[in-house]
Amino acid sequence: MAYHRLPEPQIRTFCESVMQKHGFNDKQSRDITDVILTADLQGLESHGVQRLIRYHNGMKSGTIKADVQPEVIHETPLSVALDAHSCMGHIASVEAMERAIEKAKAHGFGVATVKNSNHFGVGGYYAMMAVREGMMGMCFTNTEAISVPTFGKKAMLGTNPIAFAMPADPVPMLYDVATTVVPRGKLEVYAKQGKPMPLGWAVDENGNDTDDAARVIANIKNKAGGGILPLGGSSPGSGSHKGYGLELIVEILSSILAGGNTSNHVASNGLGDTSQSFFAIDLKMFGDPDDMRARLSTLMQELRDSDKADGRDRIYTPGEMEVYSREDKLKNGIPVNDSTLAELRGIAEELGMDFDAMVEVLD
Repeated sequence: MAYHRLPEPQIRTFCESVMQKHGFNDKQSRDITDVILTADLQGLESHGVQRLIRYHNGMKSGTIKADVQPEVIHETPLSVALDAHSCMGHIASVEAMERAIEKAKAHGFGVATVKNSNHFGVGGYYAMMAVREGMMGMCFTNTEAISVPTFGKKAMLGTNPIAFAMPADPVPMLYDVATTVVPRGKLEVYAKQGKPMPLGWAVDENGNDTDDAARVIANIKNKAGGGILPLGGSSPGSGSHKGYGLELIVEILSSILAGGNTSNHVASNGLGDTSQSFFAIDLKMFGDPDDMRARLSTLMQELRDSDKADGRDRIYTPGEMEVYSREDKLKNGIPVNDSTLAELRGIAEELGMDFDAMVEVLD
């Protein structure tokens, strides 16, 4: 399957226009688009514009609502709980982290939970919102059940990602990973490409290893059994129990705290009933923020400079490769495959837009 590059300013304008067509205001459209394109710019294709068709279909079906706002249902000086009422996950999440940051500025620490939300894109985006304020940021989300527990063959927990970020130089520390071997979006990419996925990523309805991404996705959709494996794969000998435990911790920090559905009770593709949590921590609570930033920067540089394995000439710190990816794609365009490009054109046609007049496709 061929890939094409789309100029970032043009695909940004297109995505914002799509959101406006669906009824979002200018700020909401900018925020949603910024989260989507942050994924593509960082090289996380699975969470970028290839997800636009999922959001578009969700809004058409009414499982994602453009005419509602997150509601505060509980609040203390340090915390706030929101009910998203099935609004776009990106909107609820931006508001939640903004509220957490506001509380951290006032009291040193702030946390916000969200229930009845939707897929919120790339988690690192929200953790980095805190970093831009000189703070430490974290966020967690559950998803539709997509992962089988160690020794199981029925999906019970989500991909349940963790995002953590802290200021450092020359690039921040940014850790943003699913607690499964891979996120669902990776399987979607392989299914679109018609390629076998690596063995060790997922199991079929009988709990057996499979390279058929489309089959696993269909089984998850139809609740037919099987799913993606936790970090560590299928055996405690390779650390499966560690990924399984991390999935459960994220479940607690999202759905249990928020009062939302746990992953095994999240319905249609995670649309309308996922949960999230967002943490902002002012480093001044622990001393001099500049000193902490300097010491973390030193540690990260020492990691980069440490001895390399045979045949390797570079060690990257978490978040560093994303910075280089962003620089490249801002300059050379965002890559999309043929299938995603066809979806973007189809969305434009349904909304009365001329995709090719708005976006130049670079071969």
